[in-house]
Amino acid sequence: METNSKRLGLFGGSFDPVHLGHLLVAQAALEELRLDRLFFIPAAQSPFKPGVEPASPQERLRLLRLALAGQPACEIDEQEISRGGVSYSIDTVRDYTRRFAGATLFYLIGADHVPQLCKWRAADELAQQVQFVVIPRPGEPAAPLRPPFRGPTLRGFPVGISSSEVRERVRTGLPITGLVPPAVAEAIRNQRLYLNAP
Repeated sequence: METNSKRLGLFGGSFDPVHLGHLLVAQAALEELRLDRLFFIPAAQSPFKPGVEPASPQERLRLLRLALAGQPACEIDEQEISRGGVSYSIDTVRDYTRRFAGATLFYLIGADHVPQLCKWRAADELAQQVQFVVIPRPGEPAAPLRPPFRGPTLRGFPVGISSSEVRERVRTGLPITGLVPPAVAEAIRNQRLYLNAP
């Protein structure tokens, strides 16, 4: 267990695939929140996306490693994939509060998830352990966090890229240049990922 007063960001998601929007959000969070480290935490299976897994966990991890190469403040935490099954945020947050006692935890969340926060597993405990950082969506006002939830909204510009858009472009043979890092685009092409993805 590390005892410290560090500022740690937790960025969970499917990352299926990781794209430049994720990286721009990460950079904005590092700068605006003055984070010491930002952990990308790919889900084994999202409770909100049952049955949807266009790429395997290992393929998604490989793409994340390529995307984050040369980003020393960003790390990949494989715990949810290692646990397997449906990933719940509270399990991961409990692990961080145990491993990094005294750290301030910032949990990045898309604005579209804010209205559902009260339905998350152990929502009250989550509200005590982390500050939620709302990632705005293009053209939409961010829903305000309501007590007991607290935290800021990223001021960085909203990014209009989605993983589903990237998958759809691959499936229909359209280029993904400018949507994902070049190394990720090359790996998707070489591994023939997302050709039949939903």
